[in-house]
Amino acid sequence: MLQLGFASAILPDLNFDEMIHFASKTGYQCVEVMCWPVGKANRRYAGVTHLDLDTFTAETEKSIHTTLKKESVTISALGYYPNPMDTDEEKATFYQNHIKKLIEVSHQLGVNKINTFIGRDQLLNEEKNLEKFEKLWTPIIKYAEDKKVQVGIENCPMYFTYDEWPKGQNLAYSPAIWEEMFKRIPSTSLGLNYDPSHLLWMQMDYLKPIYDFADRIFHVHIKDAKLHKDKLNKVGILANPLEFHTPKLPGLGDINWGSYLSALLDVGYKGPVCVEVEDKAFEGSLENRKRALIQSFNFLKQFFPL
Repeated sequence: MLQLGFASAILPDLNFDEMIHFASKTGYQCVEVMCWPVGKANRRYAGVTHLDLDTFTAETEKSIHTTLKKESVTISALGYYPNPMDTDEEKATFYQNHIKKLIEVSHQLGVNKINTFIGRDQLLNEEKNLEKFEKLWTPIIKYAEDKKVQVGIENCPMYFTYDEWPKGQNLAYSPAIWEEMFKRIPSTSLGLNYDPSHLLWMQMDYLKPIYDFADRIFHVHIKDAKLHKDKLNKVGILANPLEFHTPKLPGLGDINWGSYLSALLDVGYKGPVCVEVEDKAFEGSLENRKRALIQSFNFLKQFFPL
């Protein structure tokens, strides 16, 4: 059945053991563990390091397994969300190499799943980006395939603020592009980390792709969003997206979670579904962020059998 978890980015104040203990105490079954290089990101919800890949050793691996067993929690995936197709070649190469580290450590831990972005060259259109994607990602996916690791690409366009214009920093934002991705790199190691909230604010059907891409959904995010029609009518779809929508906790936005989870069950999905907290109303303190995860768990448990 589905395993309810959360993305660890919302708890940067806690170390790995503390974060896993909180998950266990709250009732969560799994956690998507963030693995950013220490001190290498400034974006909101980025730069969180609950597992430092640069200092990972056999002793680290043993300690992680001990903690997980003690708390009866699993790792759903290792997470890292940069722009590996950045126009700055030095940055892009660094990001690509760290993604390979993610694959290696995921394999070593027996998690065999990572989540990331494919990135975007913001100076190129979609067609040229797809050409660059195929060239850049083919060897990365081959490496993951050899390690028997699934790579879940989140469908977030990474366009929320004006410094992410033009068109954001992650190409994989629509079903049409996913079709092209999987056509160009047909490996079964390449799939989706599926988040319905981005489709909602882009005014797209967030249920149909579950049926269309059932065999490519490796991991699922649970994040809600509120679309403000009055604001959209005023600023239009070409505006900064945060001018007409707000990320919310599950149950506080416009996603029909019963229909969403039902669709996942319809297609036989049995993997992790992880809450991703980006609701500013709950960001003021560590206690508020913990409260966000507790509230999300209490809302979602109605859909999970005891």
